[in-house]
Amino acid sequence: MKVLFVNPPFKPQKGKFSRTSRSPAITKGGTIYYPFWLTYSAGVLAKNGFEISFIDAAADKKEVTELMASIKQLSPELIVFDTSTPSIYSDIEIVDSIKNILPKSFVVLVGTHPSALPNETISLSKNIDAVAVKEYDYTIRDLAVCLRNKQDISKVNGLIYRNKNGDIKTNEPRSLIENLDELPFVTEIYKKFLNIRNYFFAACDYPMVMIITGRGCPNRCFFCVYPQVFHSRKYRFRSPENVVEEFEYIKNNLPEVREIGIEDDTFTVNKKRVQEICCLLIKKNIKIKWYCNVRVDLDLETMKIMKRAGCVLVTVGFESLSQEILNNIHKGTTVEQIIKFVKDTKKAGLLVHAAYMVGNPGETKESLENMLALAKKMNTDSAQFYPLVVYPGTEAYKWAKDNGYLITEDYTKWADENGGYSCLISTPFLSKNEVLNFCQKANKEYYLRLRYIFYKLAYTLIHPYEIRRILKASKTFFNFLFQRG
Repeated sequence: MKVLFVNPPFKPQKGKFSRTSRSPAITKGGTIYYPFWLTYSAGVLAKNGFEISFIDAAADKKEVTELMASIKQLSPELIVFDTSTPSIYSDIEIVDSIKNILPKSFVVLVGTHPSALPNETISLSKNIDAVAVKEYDYTIRDLAVCLRNKQDISKVNGLIYRNKNGDIKTNEPRSLIENLDELPFVTEIYKKFLNIRNYFFAACDYPMVMIITGRGCPNRCFFCVYPQVFHSRKYRFRSPENVVEEFEYIKNNLPEVREIGIEDDTFTVNKKRVQEICCLLIKKNIKIKWYCNVRVDLDLETMKIMKRAGCVLVTVGFESLSQEILNNIHKGTTVEQIIKFVKDTKKAGLLVHAAYMVGNPGETKESLENMLALAKKMNTDSAQFYPLVVYPGTEAYKWAKDNGYLITEDYTKWADENGGYSCLISTPFLSKNEVLNFCQKANKEYYLRLRYIFYKLAYTLIHPYEIRRILKASKTFFNFLFQRG
């Protein structure tokens, strides 16, 4: 049985749409994430003996006509189709086109949007055969087995489907995957099906790969879509031995890779496990750079071990530098922790990519100016100022809707005309345009300071091997700075 996994195009003439990003967009900074959830599912099916194909049309910048030609040639019986909120209507138009050329194919949609709104999503077109909600690795496996064996799919947990009469049926929910070690390495699928030079993260060396070592996040941030609608707030993780084995696989099989990105929502939830991974990397003498997502409660001792094990960068969501706003968004951190965190990373020799979210509850023009001033003072290696984007299924979406701040429910507005970040809310204190204008201003002011420019020049003198990363990141990011965000 042939199974095709598709990451569909969205505005390919404008750039590469990063559907797996926590805020899907065509970023003017050039970032495009690997489709890692789709590739994990593909790996599970390959492991179970299915003939699989994979098309990342977003990364390849394929036009729809080109995608249709490829799908027709492959003629799969099951098509697993990724989606996102900004692209959902475009995605479904492509599904309709697929059904025109392959009417007997079974099309199942996956992603955060159908997970948050399964019945609404499947109702958008009669050509959608099913929606697999939340973690879908084993849902797709079980669906494929049933279709291959011509069995009833009503027992496939985690599936919402359309029966022969056209009625929408909801199956039992699927339990979370507890033993993540049993999943195949996602990088095996990258190697077989993807061009790794298609993917890019501006703060990271190039080329790079992204892996997942744990799913879920126990923190309560009100805006984050993955823990709330996809993987839950229960953190489950791979064993240190399994993670290090994938590092070895990358070194041996993808020698062009210069850096590994650990894209867990929060890699450092379990600090003991982080230290065990680092000690194994050191013991096995696996020398490759890596970065990870962390929180500001990370201690200096763990930072130092991470540095010794090859970590060069930590990405962190500060979100705000106002304690009132941090409390409003349930961040669970303090401004004092943030300041100490930045000082400790400098002691440990780690670079920091800081993310600042604009437009949170309680945000005012004054709080934004205070945030920008302190961000400049902390002077992290890189920083990103972007609007709060509220996604269906999150507390942030409910807050915006309940308070009358949500200015549209048209999902096409979740991206601007170029496929970039949009702003969906307007509060009594900040309008949509004020949020977007501040993001543009803050990004320009941060990077065009003499202090920052001299810091980068001095850094490259001390670390000449970083020139490649800085030049590539600068080329894409400065394009962003001088365009309206």
